[in-house]
Amino acid sequence: MTARRSLLSWAAMLAPVLLALGMPGTAMAQSQLCAADLNGNGDAADPGEMASCVAMQGGSYLCPLQQTACVADAAGAYSCPLGAHFACQTPIGGGVPACSPNACAAVGGSGIEETPVTDDPGASPDGLVDEAGNCMSNIEIFAGRAMRCRTAGIKTTFSNCCANKGKILKDGTGSSLSSLSTKIAVAKGVFSGMSAAFQAFKAGQTAGQAASAGLGGFVGGIDPTSIAVSLAINFMIEFLLSGCDQQDMEVGMMSGSGMCHYVGGWCSTKILGVCVQKSHGHCCFNTKLGRIIQEQGRPQLKSFNGVGWGTPEQPYCRGFTPEEFQALDFSRMDLSEYYSDIEARTQSDIQINMKDRIDAYMHTVSP
Repeated sequence: MTARRSLLSWAAMLAPVLLALGMPGTAMAQSQLCAADLNGNGDAADPGEMASCVAMQGGSYLCPLQQTACVADAAGAYSCPLGAHFACQTPIGGGVPACSPNACAAVGGSGIEETPVTDDPGASPDGLVDEAGNCMSNIEIFAGRAMRCRTAGIKTTFSNCCANKGKILKDGTGSSLSSLSTKIAVAKGVFSGMSAAFQAFKAGQTAGQAASAGLGGFVGGIDPTSIAVSLAINFMIEFLLSGCDQQDMEVGMMSGSGMCHYVGGWCSTKILGVCVQKSHGHCCFNTKLGRIIQEQGRPQLKSFNGVGWGTPEQPYCRGFTPEEFQALDFSRMDLSEYYSDIEARTQSDIQINMKDRIDAYMHTVSP
């Protein structure tokens, strides 16, 4: 079976799945929002802890979270039982005034703070190359890329975009995946393929036509021998039913495949100082071995002292210089995680892998 025929079988599987898909969730787009830590866990990133504010008389807004009715005194004046500093507001249609301990913030206003998405292109060629394409300037060995994924929160429609979905990208399949940029291209191809299928389906095409449209993006973006196709298909379907974006998906694929180092988490979106969305920062590498050597090697080098992996918002993912790499003591490294992967590959696995690569090559050169 050729690589394309393998993917065609998955296109056939996509058709009934597309029929069951609904519109992917999007973040709320009301004029005023509010948030409250109702369960006391330190943030408001859980379902039900963020709401759109209700328009009241006088052009004001009231947060429905923890809302309570105001109490009238003998003279008919209303006061908030939660405290005198909380204003009583009257509904537009009239009725008993109400108050809330939670303030409202205008969408796009200063009350809503959002950290810009980390867009790290990774190490770029910044010097001369020889006729063979080899770098003749500064070289970074096992360089990574700073990336982020988002946990369950308002921006992801409460889907955990950092969840481990299994080993989708295959490690050590040869020169076809020798660079980190190629690994990223694989992830982008998966995303663009399924997105094309979903957009075609929404535009009125049949499920079968939409699946074929997605297959075009799928084939154009990836080398089929470089990923576990069945896992990738299921992975894409989950992402279309969530609020996860393309970088969330890229990190999900690479992290689940053991190619990312977790740096830490931070609050990436706040409403009036209340956290409604958390993110995780990662350094992602082209192979699992690259990630392991970075983790084992950095503590040996003074140049990383005080810097480490940077901050969750800005991970420090540079590669080793040739001098730093030569200074590493590999006898002090624990590479058992990598060795176990090699030992787990049986002779039949190796033969299947070689057959896939030969089929892919024949598909490329055949008319």
